[in-house]
Amino acid sequence: MKAPAIVILGAGALETARRIQTLYAGSQVYALHERVTADVPYTELGAQLRELYAGGTPIVALCAAGIVIRCVAPLLTNKGVEPPVLAVAEDGSAVVPLLGGLAGVNVMAREIAAALKVSPAITTSGELRFGTCVLNPPDGYALADIGQGKRFVSDLLAGESTRVEGEAPWLDDAQLPRSASARLAIRVTPRAWDGCEDELVIHPRSVVAAVAAGEGAGDGDGARANACLSGTEIAASVRAALNEHGLATLSLAALLAASDRIADPALADAAASLNVPLRFAQTRPDDGAPPSNLLHAALRIPYETLHDDPAAGVALALTPLAIDANTVGMGRGRLTVIGLGPGSAELMVPAARLALDHATDILGYDTYVKMAGPFRADQRVHGTDNREELQRARHAFELASVGRSVVMVSSGDPGVFAMAAAVLEALEAAANDAWAAVELGIVPGVSAALATAAQAGAPLGHDFCMLSLSDNLKPWSIIETRLRHAAEADLVMAFYNPISRARPWQLDKALDIVRTYRASATPVVLGRDVGRPGGTLRTVTLGELRSSDVDMRTMVIVGSSTTRRFAKGAGDLEGDEWVYTPRWYE
Repeated sequence: MKAPAIVILGAGALETARRIQTLYAGSQVYALHERVTADVPYTELGAQLRELYAGGTPIVALCAAGIVIRCVAPLLTNKGVEPPVLAVAEDGSAVVPLLGGLAGVNVMAREIAAALKVSPAITTSGELRFGTCVLNPPDGYALADIGQGKRFVSDLLAGESTRVEGEAPWLDDAQLPRSASARLAIRVTPRAWDGCEDELVIHPRSVVAAVAAGEGAGDGDGARANACLSGTEIAASVRAALNEHGLATLSLAALLAASDRIADPALADAAASLNVPLRFAQTRPDDGAPPSNLLHAALRIPYETLHDDPAAGVALALTPLAIDANTVGMGRGRLTVIGLGPGSAELMVPAARLALDHATDILGYDTYVKMAGPFRADQRVHGTDNREELQRARHAFELASVGRSVVMVSSGDPGVFAMAAAVLEALEAAANDAWAAVELGIVPGVSAALATAAQAGAPLGHDFCMLSLSDNLKPWSIIETRLRHAAEADLVMAFYNPISRARPWQLDKALDIVRTYRASATPVVLGRDVGRPGGTLRTVTLGELRSSDVDMRTMVIVGSSTTRRFAKGAGDLEGDEWVYTPRWYE
C-alpha cells in the first residue's frame, strides 16, 4: 500500500497529523497554503483530495467526514479499486473509516485509533462480527470474485458456518463460525474458481511465469524463432499456459524474463496486461534459451515446474505459498533525474515528488538532497560535493543497473545547468550495456530564471537566453563572445552563477559588454533565493547595477530594449512594481 497523505486545513490539526504520520513511513502532511506550513502545500481542498484519490493514495483527512465525502463523491465508481479514505477529528477524538473497505481502511482506522487512544468508528458488519474483513486478504493474496465474496459474507452474517481449506494464517484468530461439515468453504488455492457459489476463493500469488520472448524463443514446432513477439502475444501465451493447468491469472506473482531483454517494451506491456511485476533472471550465454532455465536462475525457494514449453517460450513454477515478487530475480533499475524547483515545496512539480517517494536511493549535491527530504528510514541518501557531478552520475547508474530505483536531485530544472547533462554524458561515455538498460527519465522543474521572472512579472515575455558566467567548465573568452552576440541581438538575458569569491571581476566585465549595446535605463531584475525562506526581489537599472548588489545565489535578468516597468498600484509600497517584456516590437 502507498504511504497515506494526511490532509489538514488549519494549524489546529497539525499536532494530530504529526502523531498519525509517525505510523506510516513515507507519509506526508498536506496543508492548506497560507494557513499552515507542513510537508506539501495545496490551494484547494476538493481538488487536492480528488487528485490523491484518483492516484490511489490513501487519504487521512483531519476534517468533517461530510466535507471529505462531498469532495470525492464525483469519483466514486468501483469499490474494488478505491484507496482507503478516513476522516479524523482535528483533536484526534474520532477516527471514521469512510471508503476502501477492500483496501484495508478498517485496519488503518484501528492503527490510528490505537495511536490516538480512542475507539475507531467501524461500521462494517462482517468485520464487527468476525474481527476481520474476509474480503480484504493480505498482500500476496487476491480475492477471486468480489460479487461472490459479498454474497458469501452475507450468508455468514445470516447464520451459516464455514470451513477453511488451504493456508490462511491471517484467519487463525478471526471469530468465524467454523464447522468441518459446513456447506460454505473459504478456499485458498491458485486454481481457478469454477463458479461454485458455496465457496469464497482466495488466490495466493504463488505462480511465476518465465517467458523466452522474442529472438530464440524456441526451436520446436510452432516456435517463431527470430520473431519479435508483442506484449499482447506474450500475455496470451502466459494465459494459455495458466488455463491449461487450471490456474487463475490472479495467482500469478511475477513475469520473468532473461536479463538481456530488460529494456524490451513488449515485456513491459505483457506484465502490465497481466497486472504483475516484471522481473529478470541473470543468465550466461551458455545457459540456453528454454524458459525453465530462467526459473532455476531466479527462484530462491522450492517450486514445482508445472509447465515447460520451449516451443511456446513459456514455463510455469508453482511455489508452496504466496511469493514476494521482489525476491524473484531482479527488477529493471530506474534512474530519474529531477529538479526541485527554486526551493519551496509548492513549486516542486508533482512528478518529482512522486519519484522521490518511490526511490530506494537519492543522490545529489548535499545541500539539494537535504532540501528534498524528509526521507523514509528504508531510503538510502548519498549526498556529495557540488563538484562531483560525473562521479555522482556514474554512481547512480551503478545503483540502478542492479535493479534499484534511483533519483538524482538538482535544484531548479535538471536540464538547465544541472545534472541531466552530466547523467547523459556519463551514459554516453561508458558505452555500458547494463547502464543503457536502466529506465532513464528526466522530470522538468521550475528553473531559477522562471521563478524569478514570475515574481517580477514577465521579463522573459519575448525572446531570451540563459547564460552561465562561470568559467569552470568553459573559457571566459566563449562567455564574452556569447554576451556580445546576445546583447547585440537584443535578447533578454538571465545570468546564472553571476559572481563568486573565486571570480569577483567577471560580472563587472559582463556588464561592461552589455552596456555597450543596452541603454543605462534598461530594467534589471535581481532575485536572491527566490522560492526559499528569506528570498528577496528588487529591480534596478543597468546603469545603477553594481557587482556588490549580487552574490552567487542571485539570479540576474537583464531586460531588452523593449522591457518595461510600472508601479503595481497606488496602495502598494514605493518601488513595488511589475516588469515585463512585450511580445511585440514597434
